Amino acid sequence: MRPLEDSIVRLLKSRPFYGHLLLQFRRRQTTSGKAAGATIRDGVPTLYINPQHFSLFSPAEQDALLEHLIKHILHLHPSRRGDRNPRFWDLACDVAINQTIDHLPPEAAQPQSFRLPENLAAEEYYPRLQQVPLLGTSTGQGDGSGQRGDTLQNGTQIDPIDDHQIWQEASRTPPALSEQVVRTMVQSALRKSHDEVSDDIRTLIDPLLQLPTIPWQQILRQFVGTAGRTGRTATWQRAHRRFGHTTPGHKKRQLLNLLVAIDTSESTDSEDLREAFARELLQIARSRQSRITVLYAGSTIRRIDTFSRAPQHCDVVRGGGFTDLRPAFDYALTMQPRPAAIIYLTDGYGPAPETMEIPTLWALTPDGQKPVDWGVELRLTG
Repeated sequence: MRPLEDSIVRLLKSRPFYGHLLLQFRRRQTTSGKAAGATIRDGVPTLYINPQHFSLFSPAEQDALLEHLIKHILHLHPSRRGDRNPRFWDLACDVAINQTIDHLPPEAAQPQSFRLPENLAAEEYYPRLQQVPLLGTSTGQGDGSGQRGDTLQNGTQIDPIDDHQIWQEASRTPPALSEQVVRTMVQSALRKSHDEVSDDIRTLIDPLLQLPTIPWQQILRQFVGTAGRTGRTATWQRAHRRFGHTTPGHKKRQLLNLLVAIDTSESTDSEDLREAFARELLQIARSRQSRITVLYAGSTIRRIDTFSRAPQHCDVVRGGGFTDLRPAFDYALTMQPRPAAIIYLTDGYGPAPETMEIPTLWALTPDGQKPVDWGVELRLTG
């Protein structure tokens, strides 16, 4: 992964906003035929890198490729695909952003490759590209996603420079939650880069800096919705694949395996805030099979409650003193099975781990602050 790290360092020096955005991605090594790809997977921004292929590009092309991935995420392209044809939508997204990036590899799709006007959005390029005569995947080769490239009738080869197949993973994250994830990343990167961004990026991110109009309860529900683990249960309503109706079949079930950490410091000792938070969690838990661990912590863990189904109420544990956010995460890493997600109700003022593999939602008090770059920020308001 050294070429990737070198490229991030270059961006931190030349375009710090991009560099600080990249530091917030979870990194995964892949053997995909493409050098890199980016998506939002289960509410977590994830960067996939094939080190061997990535190192084949020049340093300038590597930096341009990372900018390409960042702009896909800033535009929420994976989340906005919806029911559109993947091949044409992915190509439309590439055409829309590539014209704003210097030093891309020559095979990168550009508007002039299709005799299309510049400065259009992906939604505008999408229907126009459907009218362009293409060979290659359109005649049955490939998987319909454009991953093997398209050949125009004039012989021009158009090949995606990044992996778009991983965009399928974005469908598991609701668009509103994806937007909140990106909003959190942008706010953190701006703080770290001292608000230094180019005019074109400023135009792009300004809408993300506005206060979200989506109620926090909806974001909480959507985050929890991505945390379910799939299991199987027997059912006579579905025939067994091998033994027919003589044996019950199986159907998938969702198990909500969640750790809820509650800061017991005075900053969260608000009856209205805790009641609203607990009421929403209980309603979510009652709607599905669940295993919920509720952990109360200040500087140390004070109490742990575990429920195999939704509790009828949540107790209030009062504390005081300073806050240390690390013990709750240390405990999560010892749990078997590990929780699919962590929700932490806190003001955020306290030390936290530098990294965390488990998806985390920071449910912050109105005056709280996000303690680290990772995780999704949710501010509890009235």
